[in-house]
Order: sequence, then C-alpha cells, then structure tokens
Amino acid sequence: MRRSSLIPLSLVFLSASVMAAPAAVKVDVLQTKLDHPWSMAFLPDNQGMLITLRGGQLKHWQAGKGLSDPIVGIPKVWDSGQGGLFDVVLAPDFEKSRRIWLSYAEVGNDGKAGTAVGYGRLSDDLSRVEAFQVVFRQMPKLSTGNHFGGRLVFDGKGYLFIGLGENNQRPTAQDLDKLQGKVVRLTDQGKVPADNPFVDKAGARPEIWSYGIRNPQGMAMNPWTDVLWLNEHGPRGGDEINIPEKGKNYGWPLATHGINYSGLKIPEAKGEHVEGTEPPLFVWKVSPAVSGMAFYNSDVFPQWKNKLFVGALKEKDVIVLSVNGDKVTEDGRILGDRGNRVRDVRVGPDGYLYVLTDESDGQLLKVSPSGA
Repeated sequence: MRRSSLIPLSLVFLSASVMAAPAAVKVDVLQTKLDHPWSMAFLPDNQGMLITLRGGQLKHWQAGKGLSDPIVGIPKVWDSGQGGLFDVVLAPDFEKSRRIWLSYAEVGNDGKAGTAVGYGRLSDDLSRVEAFQVVFRQMPKLSTGNHFGGRLVFDGKGYLFIGLGENNQRPTAQDLDKLQGKVVRLTDQGKVPADNPFVDKAGARPEIWSYGIRNPQGMAMNPWTDVLWLNEHGPRGGDEINIPEKGKNYGWPLATHGINYSGLKIPEAKGEHVEGTEPPLFVWKVSPAVSGMAFYNSDVFPQWKNKLFVGALKEKDVIVLSVNGDKVTEDGRILGDRGNRVRDVRVGPDGYLYVLTDESDGQLLKVSPSGA
C-alpha cells in the first residue's frame, strides 16, 4: 500500500483555560492531510491503527510507514451534513477472527438516513474488509443530515453498545418504538440479548438499553467500575455526561439545561430536572460541543491516573476531568490555542493520548505530559 510521509513536528502548549490548568503537554503531529477523521482503533502487536474518515474511507496508519491508501470492502456511506463513516472498533476476539465493526450513515429510499452498524474481516495484509454484513439499522430512518450518534463500545462481557442520536427529531428520544435518541445493546454477533430491558414490552424496540438521549458523541467503559459512560451534545448549552443504565430515561427533550439555538425554550422541556428521568452526572452550561472520550488507566503517566479526557469541537481543545467514583470535576484544557476541532480522543496501548482533529486537513496528534 502506498503511504504518505510522516510529519516530523513536535510542539509544547500550555492550557489556556481560566480554570486550574493541568501541566503543560508535549504534542507530536504524527499525520496531517486527514479529511475529517472521525475515529481510530489500535491494532495489536504495534501494527498501528485504523482511522475512519467521515467521507467514507477507512485507512491504516503506522509509525514509520505513514498512511495507507483506502482499505477496500467497506460499505457505501451517506456523506451528507453530519452523516458519513463514524466509528471503528475491533471485535473482542479480533486476534482470532480479525473482525472489525463499523458504524455509518445509511440513506433510505425516501432520501432520509439513519445509523447502520456491521462487521467484516480485516485481511491479513490490511488492504481490505471481507464479507462485510450489516447487523443493525436505526429505524425508522428520519435524519436529513443531523444527530446520528454512532459510537461503538464493547463492554468486555460480550455485549456491544451503540449510541444513537435522535436525528434532530426531539420527541422521538422518548418513543420506545423508535431507535432515535437511544443506547442499544447487542451481542457480539449482532443479536438482541434476552435480558435487554424492553424485550418483552409491547410496542418497544427490544434493542433499546436506555433512552431520552439527544446526540451522543463519546462513549467509553469506565475501567474502575466496569460501567458505560456517555457524553452528548445539548442544544444551546447543556452538554452532558451520563451513565446510561438499563431501562432508564435520560430526559431529552423533557429535561435539559439548554435552550434552542434561536434563544427560545425547547418546546417540550419541563425544566432541568424532571421526575422519572435521570439527572446528568456532569453538565456544561456553556456547550464545548463534546466529542470522543477516554479514561486514563495506564501507569505510564501517573499524573494522568483517574483522569477522563473529552474532546471539544466548538471549543477546539481536550478537556481534562478528574474522576472520583461517580464524582466528576473539570481540571481544565490542555491543547491551548491550536484552533483545531477535536473529534476523537483515545489512550494508546503505549499510555500516550492520541487525538484526531476534525478538519479538511485533519491531524493525528500524540500527546504526553511535558517533560515526562
């Protein structure tokens, strides 16, 4: 596979946050010329990573070799508005099955779209995905280009969680007969688990795990509690972190800390806290436009232990939060005035933080504490 050259650039930045600022960080730019990258997944045995580009390409990047040509065999995506190719994750048994999972926007016959999820086998030479099959489709398809969600997380117990936006159709997040504004839970074969909360409920989709969610953009398993955490965009204000538990309602659009982009109240909203719904674990009153998130559980940089890193699209930074049980406090921002939207944040197997910037000339960054 043809590969581009690496970008030998190393810079140091201080947080520009007015809050208590974390220590300075060292930022290495590993790759440029990524057209709106969305997600990354680390391959075993120092083989680098897979990177999705929202326009519909999957590529392989490896230190010393750079970026590959597009990997063939992935599904056709609907590249419109916020739609496109989203997440990539390795199956829990990847080293045996070589199966990778992808989420993406898929258009229907009427021109409206929804999120789809499937898997295929990554060839040994990393050049193609074989026998890709779709195992999940968000139904009905309602999006005209907004609020797809698309994050994928395996829980270590054989289950896959999928975060789904409400397609900018607010009331659907409360409708159990629709897959908008939900977290769904499947087996690692794409089947519905028998213990999902709405399996036996008439008029409800059995895939649903939790509901009342606006537009989830980051999900990760908390390594200290083994439960799923999720962040989501509020409207104008009210970005949230939630712990989506079995069968529970997280409020949108009945409960929100935000308002409409017009400055008016959300029509369905009844307040910041509504009986029968779960309050958020953490709220940003001013929306940073949260994105990918990662817990730091490595011993490589002890000063980052028990931190949660969250990307910010609008505020163009990486937010650092301290986690103590279910208590979350914000420490500050670490990338400073780089001027790049952050789409994804991951902790690599080497203990470094890896960041994707969401630009037409997007970058792959490797971040570490300065002087470490």
